[in-house]
Amino acid sequence: MNRKAVAEEAVVAAARAALAAEPVIAVVRAPRIPDAAALCAALAEGGITWTEFTFTTPDVTTHLAKAAQAGHRVGVGTVLTAEQAESGLAAGASFLVTPGLRPEVAHAAHAARVPVVLGALTATEVAQAVDLGAAAVKIFPARAFGPGYFKDLRGPYPDVPLVASGGVNAGNAAEFLAHGALAVCAGTDVVAPEVVAAGDWAEVTRRARAFTEACAVR
Repeated sequence: MNRKAVAEEAVVAAARAALAAEPVIAVVRAPRIPDAAALCAALAEGGITWTEFTFTTPDVTTHLAKAAQAGHRVGVGTVLTAEQAESGLAAGASFLVTPGLRPEVAHAAHAARVPVVLGALTATEVAQAVDLGAAAVKIFPARAFGPGYFKDLRGPYPDVPLVASGGVNAGNAAEFLAHGALAVCAGTDVVAPEVVAAGDWAEVTRRARAFTEACAVR
């Protein structure tokens, strides 16, 4: 195995271990974020230290840079092109997330030696994501087939880290984890756009804590 492959494996292994230890990623989609660093701090106080800002959010790279400079673990999602990947990485993203299979995004992540979570839904797409070097595979939308689908996927893919995204909330997160998801994505259940836009960080912390406490019941 060459030096590059060893380095890529180390990145993947570290990301998987970190996700296993803290299995919630907050996915922020909001028309306005008054203070990205304060938002990340509020999430961390509630137990969520992975924050994914998305390219569907205005001025996403500005928010990434502010949160990253404050020392928070932030990534960028809804990444569709290599150009988006590179701009997110330049702003300080420490991981990339795609909604579906995006080989060029995977290549950009590997070149920068950061983990990438590739989106998939079918068993075939999961295999393709693994072949592209995904640190984890995001099953999206998870609501389409429910927690039981993760148990089904674990049959042929017992060692593939799966992340449940889309339709996950405090009421069902533990079930996704119990059925085989390594981690789950918390969306509007925790970072509701109106709450984020209002800068109600105490409410964000309350929601994050409720979500992480629900996940602990496995």
